[in-house]
Amino acid sequence: MTKKNCLNENKNCQFTKEEQLKYASNYFRGNIKHELESHGVTNAFSEDSSFLIRFHGMYQQDNRDLRRERFLQKLEPLYSMMIRCRLPGGIITSKQWLEIDNYVKNYTLYGTIRLTNRQTFQIHGILKKNIKSIHKVLYNIQLDSIATANDVNRNVLCSSNPIETMIHKEVYEWTKKLSNHLLPKTNSYFEIWLDQKKISTTENEPILGKTYLPRKFKTALVIPPHNDVDIHANDMSFIAIIRSNKLIGFNVLVGGGLSIDHNNKNTWPSLAKELGFIQSDNILSIAESIITIQRDWGNRSNRKNAKTRYTINNFGFDIFKKEIEKRSCITFKQSYPYIFLNRTDQFGWKQDIYGNWNLILFIPNGRIFNSNNIFLKAGISEIAKIHSKKFIITANQNLVIANISSSEKDRINDIAISYGLIQKYSKIRLSAMSCVSFPTCPLAMAEGERILPFFLDHLEHILIKYNMFSEDIIFRISGCPNGCGRSLLSEIGLIGKSINRYNLYLGGNYIGTRIAKLYLENIDSEEIIKNLDILIHRWSSERNINERFGDFCIRSKIVKEILNPISDFW
Repeated sequence: MTKKNCLNENKNCQFTKEEQLKYASNYFRGNIKHELESHGVTNAFSEDSSFLIRFHGMYQQDNRDLRRERFLQKLEPLYSMMIRCRLPGGIITSKQWLEIDNYVKNYTLYGTIRLTNRQTFQIHGILKKNIKSIHKVLYNIQLDSIATANDVNRNVLCSSNPIETMIHKEVYEWTKKLSNHLLPKTNSYFEIWLDQKKISTTENEPILGKTYLPRKFKTALVIPPHNDVDIHANDMSFIAIIRSNKLIGFNVLVGGGLSIDHNNKNTWPSLAKELGFIQSDNILSIAESIITIQRDWGNRSNRKNAKTRYTINNFGFDIFKKEIEKRSCITFKQSYPYIFLNRTDQFGWKQDIYGNWNLILFIPNGRIFNSNNIFLKAGISEIAKIHSKKFIITANQNLVIANISSSEKDRINDIAISYGLIQKYSKIRLSAMSCVSFPTCPLAMAEGERILPFFLDHLEHILIKYNMFSEDIIFRISGCPNGCGRSLLSEIGLIGKSINRYNLYLGGNYIGTRIAKLYLENIDSEEIIKNLDILIHRWSSERNINERFGDFCIRSKIVKEILNPISDFW
């Protein structure tokens, strides 16, 4: 047995409880089916089953706003499930959208759809008794939630730019192939949620193994010059290399990730590192090799150090790269040069190379619902009824109504205007992002989605005060240090520590290729606004011509640039 396999195979290693549970679960069946069919007094799954259902794309949650009230009433928490769809590249048909919209309206506690920065949608507030019904709805419209949570390769991202149609289509096809190739092969999902019969008494997972990966794994494909998928936040990324308007292959990157643990210097964020260039038809072999190395070498005794970036740090980048080449029988070539210019979405009406139109809608906080003056959910549904083509969910939590013919354009535009889908927003609001956080995320330490408008209102006021309203700043909030809001790749990032208290990070850059540095720790919202007012005032008066806020923070030594996150981040 080699040293490299010790963490995965050696019986002397101290496996985590999660690893033991995965091993004993019979490919993630466990006791789920029995608990689903039993009609007890609880609306919750047991702790073990709650962990296992994540491998089927669900999280057990409760409404944390109501915990105390229900406790005083001697009621259990208001448990429900969140389900996340597998949607490679974020593409969904209008017919599929209508089915999801209808289900959400009739069978959920909250009646909303949430677009995520993993380029898919998730539905909150599904009661235990209704879980099978949503899986059957997904199956009937050729969707599923397989491998969208826990220790697997998650939903695969793809640049959502619908303008360069030929290139986007080709890269999107590789996105689907990657997603399908790296999927779990167990039939447990279909047996439990769709009542299909067990196909075989023996199962095998040739890529993922019996206990799958040590931790979650994220993959993205990007088409320069738009870094809309934040490639440096992913364990494995592929940068499309275009020459003479043709896709010739991909630069491959590994080891990106943003999750940390507060005050734990054994955790750190990392930008993905370049391995080299490969031809397009080698992408599946390279991806499989990277996944299996992480499967075999990743840390299974400490989940906080189990992500790919820690594996690379433990064994060395050069050794990791050589092992990829050995397993795939492919030698990396020198990376091609590329450039990123932005990572925000292009809003409004855009025409593609074939003359079709695309309407890119801003979805505040990624939450689709009807409010007093903006009827997002109803308006998108009305468009879906007459638009027979596709929608694209972006990695910035927005929505593209794609492939609109010239004859449809005016009618769809009228619907969009009448339902308030087209509004004027500031640049900082259009590029802002947050995770869901309270009230449903069990890991939330501070508000995310619900407090984002508060900060944006104040930031807009500050920008107006200093004649900077036309400028853009990448501003993001994460309710906890797990990195879902991608705050550490923003120019101004907040990471929650406790109720209304955050760490303030500064100095990421506009294109997402620099990690932000801690500026102030554990401060409340008023202190955050006060400090940002001072900093933006300085930026307005001291900056170089067209200098971005994050670049100004580094040049002015407000924070130190992170060159080596292991030594510089903390």
